[in-house]
Amino acid sequence: MSISQSAPLGAASAVPLPTTDSHRRKQARRAVIAASIGNALEWFDMIAYGTFALVIAKLYFPSASESSSLLMALATFGVSFLMRPLGAIVLGTYADRAGRKAALTASIFLMMIGTLLIVLVPTHAQIGVAASVIILVARLIQGFSAGGEFGSATAFLIEYAPDRRAYYASWQVASQGAAILLAALFGAALHAGLTQEQLESWGWRVPFIFGLLIAPVGYYIRRHMDETPEFSAAEASESPLGDMFAGQKLRLAVTVGFVALGSVGNYLALYMPTYSIRQLGLPATIGFLATLVTGVIMTVGSPFVGAWADRIGPARIMTATAALTAVLCYPLFYVLVSHPTVPVLMGVQVVLGLLATAYFAPMPALMSAIFPVQVRTTGLSLGYNIAVTIFGGFAPFILTWLIDSTGSRLSPSYYLMAVAVMALVSLSMARGRFSQR
Repeated sequence: MSISQSAPLGAASAVPLPTTDSHRRKQARRAVIAASIGNALEWFDMIAYGTFALVIAKLYFPSASESSSLLMALATFGVSFLMRPLGAIVLGTYADRAGRKAALTASIFLMMIGTLLIVLVPTHAQIGVAASVIILVARLIQGFSAGGEFGSATAFLIEYAPDRRAYYASWQVASQGAAILLAALFGAALHAGLTQEQLESWGWRVPFIFGLLIAPVGYYIRRHMDETPEFSAAEASESPLGDMFAGQKLRLAVTVGFVALGSVGNYLALYMPTYSIRQLGLPATIGFLATLVTGVIMTVGSPFVGAWADRIGPARIMTATAALTAVLCYPLFYVLVSHPTVPVLMGVQVVLGLLATAYFAPMPALMSAIFPVQVRTTGLSLGYNIAVTIFGGFAPFILTWLIDSTGSRLSPSYYLMAVAVMALVSLSMARGRFSQR
């Protein structure tokens, strides 16, 4: 079948939508809730794992060296991202064949299974290496489900939006900010309110139990949503993956390039508690509060940036933000390493949070505009998850390894700077070759 090329964001759609503006907006608001709950749950579980990485390392990956134990826990975190491209292919193509609703329902169900395993798994001291294997399996299941979540949920939001597509898509990022906020609150409260023995005995499981209780609500809402009008009106592709690689390879490569910076920016926020504790010698609760700052900024700021992107264009905002990131990341970490105090850490985290939000909030809309509807979810899922796997998922592991092997606590800034430059090249191609503004 022939695949029509996508139009720049803001172009008029010929797809018939519900007749009244009020009904269309009501449906769009319901789509925001349906998409955001699963997306927030994915990020909450992932960030909770990173937040309690030191505890999980001790309980499930014991080693004579604390650094080796932590590297094993972070490697397990990163290995789960290897499943994301597979999940993107399976669930992304499923969404382009069977519909966005079907894929969203499947992804949240798989998330629940992975979270349940983490809640129930005994420790290494109780069942030996089997405990490490179960943790790994749980993370692999979550990685697979997350591989189809972002693309399906973003397409769902974009195709339900009557107008202001960047604004509606930005709720994907706001929900991730809310997940960061909640995970940081759990981390700070549990570390402050429990002894180390209580934390290792049962306290670290509390965030995952919370996520497991929320998941059925998201599953129920998604089961009772209608399919998007735009997908229903389009001719479904019989082979979305084949169509993607037959005619959309350059679009996919460009997407991977600019998504990389959004991914690294987010995972850097996740890494900050570990960095603050191990490299700066700050109390654990301070590290979590720094992450909480990022969560607040993303949750509150994303819809405003999305609305701004509808007026001036997502690519323009992302280009300016990527340039600022490349220029500011080294000075920020230099000041933090030179003056490792709480006010400096909070100030640096505010700047990093603002940069991450300004870049990430318009990104789902730009991604959606690049791909035509027949392969949109496949393109979104693959582009997002290839970038997340390569540049984001292993970022905590890479940064820990770089610091340990080079002895330089400024290593995170070098990594961030290199990815920002790559993103600028990709954004230049998106604006020039694909007429995105």
